[in-house]
Amino acid sequence: MPSSSTRKADHVLATVRKLLAKAEDPAATPQEAETYNAKASDLMADYGIDRALLAAADPDSDAVGDRVVVTEAPYARDKATLLSGIAHEMRCRAVLRTRYPEGMKELSLHLFGYDSDLLRTEVLYTSLLVQASVGIARAPVPLGEQVAAFRRSWLAGFTHAVVQRLATAERRAAEQADSGSTASAGARGRSVALVLADRSVAVADTLSRRYPRLQSGRRRVLSGSGMADGWTAGQQAVIGGRTLDA
Repeated sequence: MPSSSTRKADHVLATVRKLLAKAEDPAATPQEAETYNAKASDLMADYGIDRALLAAADPDSDAVGDRVVVTEAPYARDKATLLSGIAHEMRCRAVLRTRYPEGMKELSLHLFGYDSDLLRTEVLYTSLLVQASVGIARAPVPLGEQVAAFRRSWLAGFTHAVVQRLATAERRAAEQADSGSTASAGARGRSVALVLADRSVAVADTLSRRYPRLQSGRRRVLSGSGMADGWTAGQQAVIGGRTLDA
C-alpha cells in the first residue's frame, strides 16, 4: 500500500497537471490562464521544499533516483538543453548521452535527483515542451533565413527565459519556508539552504559513481535570429509567478 507521503505527492502532482492543462486550454482567457499558471507554480515550488524538509527528518520518505529521457527529433539537442535547464533548477543533475540503437542516432538525458524532484522535472518538461512546440510552429521565420537555424535560436531564448523564472520561483519558495515554522519543525532546526545543499551533494555523489569520467561538451554557437522571440514566449509560458494564494 502506498505511504501517506506517496499519496500526497501523487495528489499534488495530479493537481498540478490539471492546472497546467487548464492554463494551456485555448478556451481559457488570459486572466484564467494566469490564475491556473500561478497556482501550479506555487504548488510545484512548495511541494519541492516540503519534500526536502520531510526527507531531512525522515530519509526514507524521499530517495535519490535516476531516469533516462530520450529527446526526439527534430531539435533533439535543443530539447535536451531545455530539459537539462529545468532539471538543474529542480536540483537534479543531467548527463547527455548519444547512442546509436539500430544504427540511428539517439540523444537522451540521464537524470539524477531525489524522486520528488525528478517528478517535478518530468511534469514541467512535459508542459513546457508542448508550449514550446506550439510557439515555435507559430513563430514566423524571417525571409531568407534557414528554418532550422531560426527555430534552434528560438528554443534557446525560450529555455533561457523559463529557466530564469524557475530559479526565481524556487528561491522564493526556499526563502518563505525558511521564514516560517515549517523549516524548524521539518528539518530539526536546520536552515532550508543547508538541507538543499546536502541533497545536492548526495545527487552529485550518485552521478559521479555512475559516470566517474564525465567530460564537458563543446559550447554551441547558434546563428538564427529567433532568440528574442523565444525569450518573449518563455516569459509568457505557463509556469507562473508567485502572486496568488495556492
